[in-house]
Amino acid sequence: MARPGAACPPPARRVMVAARALLFWALVYSYCGVCACIAGLRLLWSIGRRPGETFRWVVRENPPACLNDPSLGTHCYVRIKDSGLRFHYVAAGERGKPLMLLLHGFPEFWYSWRHQLREFKSEYRVVALDLRGYGETDAPPHKENYKLDCLIADIKDILESLGYNKCVLIGHDWGGMIAWLVAICYPEMVTKLIVVNFPHPSVFTEYILRHPSQLIKSGCRLTAEDIEAYLYVFSQPGALTGPINHYRTIFSCLPLQHHEVIMPTLLLWGERDAFMEVEMAEITRIYVKNHFRLTILSEASHWLQQDQPDIVNKLIWTFLKEETKRKRE
Repeated sequence: MARPGAACPPPARRVMVAARALLFWALVYSYCGVCACIAGLRLLWSIGRRPGETFRWVVRENPPACLNDPSLGTHCYVRIKDSGLRFHYVAAGERGKPLMLLLHGFPEFWYSWRHQLREFKSEYRVVALDLRGYGETDAPPHKENYKLDCLIADIKDILESLGYNKCVLIGHDWGGMIAWLVAICYPEMVTKLIVVNFPHPSVFTEYILRHPSQLIKSGCRLTAEDIEAYLYVFSQPGALTGPINHYRTIFSCLPLQHHEVIMPTLLLWGERDAFMEVEMAEITRIYVKNHFRLTILSEASHWLQQDQPDIVNKLIWTFLKEETKRKRE
């Protein structure tokens, strides 16, 4: 898989994947149907009690103070020439230091990396991005604009727009999927890869279609202010359209023709993740053709970097330092 355009498999394999995807989504919609029935009953109860309040969409007008905390960094914007999209990111650390690029998951935005922005700015230019369709980044209206090829190209273009040709790339959840694919497509741009609670894409494709038990996500330890930050961002009109479109194109250009990851890789996993089963983390190691470290935290959930930030940061520092030492030797 030298470049994103080469990622798409032959027609026969795509038909097979499409059939399996259809079965998967049938299970998803069945599960959602049960949830919808429960939600419908609650809605009827709410309508009966407070009809005026039930259908009012409350948009939070003012962001909570934590979103403008100067200790997290500076809010910046960059417009990509090819796509014309404007991306929002928060940057901490001096310009010219090695770049650490952070890719959030669903349904999140740059703020999910708040603990890492503070931690790593001493030695890195840390950039936490709002992915296409999220937060203050532009959200194209059509689902075709969210295919994996487009998301991979975004990261390449942003890296170049920031004035870098390589970075330490870190991704969580859906951002982890994108991080794996960038590392496969553009290995020269990724010095070290760190992924939080997302397996290699080939493992994901094969495993998740066979295990519908992963439809329920686990919880996360957030403060009241953190929750308000998420509510503020996702209460804005159309704020969920882009994130949902990411998942509507989840099987585009999968399975992969090329699988290997050739840079040092750290995979961190919260064992209490009810969405991503830990077996996928173990299988992932066969695709990394370099130093690979897997650390499973028994008390952590899917939202690992927010759940256990001190432990996660320490593990990342250890990985980064040991790789520097390994190169010197």
